[in-house]
Amino acid sequence: MSGFDMGTFLAGLTDTVTPGRGRPLVVHAADMQPLPIGEVHNPSALSVAGDLPTATFELFRQTIPPGGSSDMQRHHHETVHMVLAGDGRSEIEDDEVTWTTGSLVYTPPWTWHRHWNDSADQPVEFLTIENSRLLGLLGVNRRQSAGLVDIAEARARFGGDPT
Repeated sequence: MSGFDMGTFLAGLTDTVTPGRGRPLVVHAADMQPLPIGEVHNPSALSVAGDLPTATFELFRQTIPPGGSSDMQRHHHETVHMVLAGDGRSEIEDDEVTWTTGSLVYTPPWTWHRHWNDSADQPVEFLTIENSRLLGLLGVNRRQSAGLVDIAEARARFGGDPT
């Protein structure tokens, strides 16, 4: 990778976070920044805690409406969803798992996955934590969305090639 020096990168990592007015230690729910619908492939509502001074991970609040789902996607980063409210299921490659409030759902890197809200009248709320910032700093973060399709269609459309 041109211009990247691992020694410089590692020397820049510290165990001290230097917050300031632009990078506070607390971001309140009202200050979360919604991602513009239409600019992201995911049909669920996503808000990012972008002002936190995290250097290696990203935090989102994700809401899946009753009966809805996220898109079928894969990405190079790892993700953990903490279920704040609701019940549902996730397709992660060839596995289907169920979850409820308080569950933690892990999505490994570069796996096709989609999350479903099984309720007809209550939204699902996730706290989504992903190491996308770190991969972005290293220049290796990538996402693909196949839209609202099943895994077979996603595989047919994109194949197994990560490039």
